[in-house]
Amino acid sequence: MSDAAHIPDEAETRARWGGFAWTPENAEQAQKIIARYPPGRQQSAVMPLLDLAQRQVGAETGTQGWLPVPVMEYIGAQLGMAYIRVYEVATFYTMYNLAPVGRYHVQVCGTTPCMLRGSDDVLEACYKKGLKKGATTADGLFTLTEVECLGACANAPMVQINDDNYEDLTFDSMTAVLDTLAAGGQPKIGPQIERQTSCPEGGPTTLKEMVAENHDYRGRWEATGNAPA
Repeated sequence: MSDAAHIPDEAETRARWGGFAWTPENAEQAQKIIARYPPGRQQSAVMPLLDLAQRQVGAETGTQGWLPVPVMEYIGAQLGMAYIRVYEVATFYTMYNLAPVGRYHVQVCGTTPCMLRGSDDVLEACYKKGLKKGATTADGLFTLTEVECLGACANAPMVQINDDNYEDLTFDSMTAVLDTLAAGGQPKIGPQIERQTSCPEGGPTTLKEMVAENHDYRGRWEATGNAPA
């Protein structure tokens, strides 16, 4: 794909990451992850270990992180897997980065629900801020990728930036999210309009009396210190 991120030269990658090893904390975490699976089934730990490795690379580079080939080989050796099997997993899921990314990896959903609800405006907001698909901005802050469904169709259009979702976006609200991140702030996570999770905008539209009654009960429980868990 023309907008695919550039994978560095292999010799350069091996020179930088050929000696990859877990930090002491991550080595302990990796063992805990592998221990979740029965003997002989340790290969089932490949996905969480890839995520852990990507986060370690991110911590070392001040970015969201990525998975150099030597890092994937390291995980394969630990799990007794052929490298190609690890690579197959890493290339299937967009949560894994196969090339370096910026501090903030902006993944814009372009699947039908988001497209119908304005994902083109979201992308345009990114372009106006100098982001280009498959590239990282010169300041190292943002990498832009267009991805398939991110699973928040009721709140379309949406983006995922690192571990957080930003939903119900417009050109203006997407611009505000990018501006806040660039300034070192934390934008509001989730819907960018007045609604809770995927509830109707403006609050409930049906069973309003039941909702009000439940709020009343909740208030009484909290007042007496006997609120349910």
